[in-house]
Amino acid sequence: MDINVLKNMLDSGQDSLILRFGLGQALLKQAEFTEAVVHFNKALEFDPKHSAAWKLLAKSLAESGQRDKAIETYEKGISVAEAKGDIQAAKEMKVFLRRLLK
Repeated sequence: MDINVLKNMLDSGQDSLILRFGLGQALLKQAEFTEAVVHFNKALEFDPKHSAAWKLLAKSLAESGQRDKAIETYEKGISVAEAKGDIQAAKEMKVFLRRLLK
């Protein structure tokens, strides 16, 4: 997904969970971790139970050097995922969390 297209959509007044999540994903792929964090946080404002947003937010935080915040975010994301029955997302986040804790 083209980051500029997504930013233009945002600038034109469009804002949604999907747009913020997509923009966060695109930025994460381009190693723009700090900016990705902003958009994943916004995505979670739209839906605090969006497991994939929690997982990629934590990954972005870890990649940007914010280890403690990433650990906290994985823990929260695991709780959210388990509460909604999203077992696969919870398992994935547990693996990433264990790696950070080593």
